[in-house]
Amino acid sequence: MTFTLPELPYAHDALAPYMSKETLEFHHDKHHLAYVTNGNALLKGTEWENKPLAEIVKGSFGKNVALFNNAAQHYNHTEFWKWLKPMGGGAIPGALEKALIGSLGSVEKAKADLIQAGVTQFGSGWAWLSVVDGKIVATKTANGENPLVHGGQPILGLDVWEHSYYIDYRNRRPDYLKAVVDNLVNWDYVAELYAAAMN
Repeated sequence: MTFTLPELPYAHDALAPYMSKETLEFHHDKHHLAYVTNGNALLKGTEWENKPLAEIVKGSFGKNVALFNNAAQHYNHTEFWKWLKPMGGGAIPGALEKALIGSLGSVEKAKADLIQAGVTQFGSGWAWLSVVDGKIVATKTANGENPLVHGGQPILGLDVWEHSYYIDYRNRRPDYLKAVVDNLVNWDYVAELYAAAMN
């Protein structure tokens, strides 16, 4: 199953002022495209060639580092574009809200834990909300790793590689994370993934 670069589900300038057109042109059109191109080259002739993306990510982890890095980043970014939307943030659907409160104490605490995970991830990586054993947890991973390879089901991931924020925020990673959580998260999509993870 070859990787293809998904279209953005909105215009390149639709997430401004929190994420600029220039950032999306670099992040989606160049960085994500590179993971797709490199991933396809590395996939050829391997045992994972015709497998679904999530299976490639899990199967190559710890076995084929180069393929894993590109496949995981393709997976992460394909979801990342859907985790964002213009005029995002705001109200969280009921079942997800209840689960965030039950798992992490409150919605505000869940958001704070997610932001803190991103702030404290040293170097490149991701901050996550994922479902583990029926509970939502906030975690962080280095580079392209994601909860799939650590026994979790990701429901929201925030990219903290510098290419995701440096054009707009320079070195102010906390400001970027807060802006995304408050203004861009597509909580409806997160709720869909939460419901699927609980089935």
